[in-house]
Order: sequence, then C-alpha cells, then structure tokens
Amino acid sequence: MSAARLRVAVDCRYVRIDHHDGISRYTAGLVGELAQRHDVTMLVHDERQLRQLPALPHAVIGSPTGPGEPWRARQVNRLRPDVVFSPMQTMGTAGRRYRVVLTIHDLIYYTHRTPPRDLPAPVRLLWRLYHLAWWPQRLLLRGADAVVTVSAATGELLRRHRLTDKRIVVVPNAPEPHPPVPPRRASDSRELLYMGAFAPYKNAETLARAMHELPGYRLHLLSRIPAGERARLEALAPAGSLVVHDGTPEDEYRDLLQSAFALLTASREEGFGIPLVEAMSWGTPVVVSDIPIFREIGGEAASFASPDSPAAFAAAVRALEPAAEWERRSALSLEQAARYRWDAAAEQLSTLLEDLAAGR
Repeated sequence: MSAARLRVAVDCRYVRIDHHDGISRYTAGLVGELAQRHDVTMLVHDERQLRQLPALPHAVIGSPTGPGEPWRARQVNRLRPDVVFSPMQTMGTAGRRYRVVLTIHDLIYYTHRTPPRDLPAPVRLLWRLYHLAWWPQRLLLRGADAVVTVSAATGELLRRHRLTDKRIVVVPNAPEPHPPVPPRRASDSRELLYMGAFAPYKNAETLARAMHELPGYRLHLLSRIPAGERARLEALAPAGSLVVHDGTPEDEYRDLLQSAFALLTASREEGFGIPLVEAMSWGTPVVVSDIPIFREIGGEAASFASPDSPAAFAAAVRALEPAAEWERRSALSLEQAARYRWDAAAEQLSTLLEDLAAGR
C-alpha cells in the first residue's frame, strides 16, 4: 500500500439501480477495495445507484449517456481529483485537469453489433455507427493516460488493432467473496447451469442441442430471457431438459453453484467470463467453448469443446462422470478461481493510479 493517499474519483455511473450486471459488479468490487488504499469519491448520476455501492463519499454528475458527456470533465474538475478511473471508455475527458484511466472490457460489438436492449433508441443507433470502424475507439482512448482491460486476451486485441499507444494494464474481474470452500465430493447431481445473456454470440443453442445426448441431465437457464428466445431454445432441446429461471436471486444462484454438476457456456467471444470464475470459486467444474479468453480464465481446471459441436459439449460433460475425475476438476477449479480476487485486482489498479499521479 502506498504511503501517500491519492484523491481518486471512480466513475460509478454504470452501476445498475436494482441489480448488478458485469460492469456494475466490476465497479462495485473495485471501488470498495480502492477506498482501502486512497481517498475515493464515487461519481454517480442517480443516488439510487448508491444501494449497490459501498458507503463512501459520492458526488452526483450528469448521466454517461447524456448529450453533455464529452465535456463531463468540467464537472469533475471541481472535485479536484488527482486521478479518475472509469470502468468504461466513453467518459468525457475534454478540458480535464487530472489524470484519467479508461477501461475496455471487450471488442465483441465489432463483430456482433447488436447493442444492449436497455439503451435509449438514439444511443443504440450511435452504438451501431460507433462500431462500424476502429477510429472512434482510438479517438476516445486518446483522451486517456492509460487503459485498463480485464484480460490479457483483450489486451492483445487492443494492441493488434492498434487502438491505443498508451500503457495497457490488466485488472481482472473477480467473484463475490465468500467463506473458503473445502474439497468437494462427487454427488449424484446431474444439474447443469448456464448463466449469461441470450445474445447471438452467446450461442446458447449449442447447449440446448447438446441435451439430446445427455439423458438424465437438466440445463438450468438462469438469466432473464426474452419469450421468443425461450421458445426457440425449448424447441431445440428434448422436452423437460431445460429449466428456465428467467432471472435468479443471488442466494439461489449461490445454492445452485454449490450443488450443480457443472456450469456450461458455448460463447463464441467474451471479454472475461465471470460465471466461470464464480462457478470455480465454489468448486464446480466448468465446460466451456475453446476460445482464447476461456483458456486464459479457465486454465487447467476447465474442460473445453468446440462452440460449433453439441456432441463435443455432451462428451465433455460425460467425461466428468467418474467421481475421481469430477473431484480432480473441482479441486483444480478452486485453485484457479483463487487467482481472481478484488483486493489483488485493486492493488494492480492502485499501482497504475499511483504511477500516473507521480508522472511515471
């Protein structure tokens, strides 16, 4: 921990009001740990966001999707921070009088351009236009002193596409802290879990089709799901093999993770994959698509299958059936998940902020 505490403003304006999504949880996880190291002020645009955040000093500024965002630094300057950290790359930086770190979680929307459904229509249009070329991203990142990303895989993509010449630092995601998990024994459970959205690149149809080769198993779809997508997946899977939760409370999700046979995802592209780490942190094996980011996050603990092959996913699940193999994967999962902690991530971020404030 640095002896000199910085004045750090953390952009918390993407925190959800009623529940966390990925970026919301990332923000909340880091801001509390950063406050152990520096004098932190949280920037929100709606005080209801404070329900999902730790009890820290805060300031209300404009919405990140408002028309004044390019000039948001005028408001932030009044707080006189040494450095500002934003968990997104879109924070306005024109006229700033502080160091700033922006974040890119992934580059998924350059190949899958459908924007999040909860954005206003004008923002959705701009989103599509923004991802038609690389130069808008480069222009935004030009306003940063350094860039954070959540995985080495995404960092490599930033360099490959020459999106920034600034320092890139990996500050990974982490699961919610919980008591240590003792070594788990194999059980008779045949419950499989899928936690994630139902965008096309998430490729949930591969998992639905795999259920034809997994008699006796059930696949729990835990996230909120549009009615049309639910009907489509149910038509692809054997009758009764899908359990649709349409949203899962935190305590129920935790219970399912502790009792499931495995967590599955066939995503074709990701920036991180927090459900993998959440499952592994409870000793639950994961079966995932064989893509670079999951190789990075899952390591030796994960089982891999082609995202194009339901048969390969089914085979990878069945390979876990011997009790000794399941217990081996469970133990490896606990070891792998232990690498991802909010305190460790905040320490990496804190070092970067201190370097910038000191002119390094």
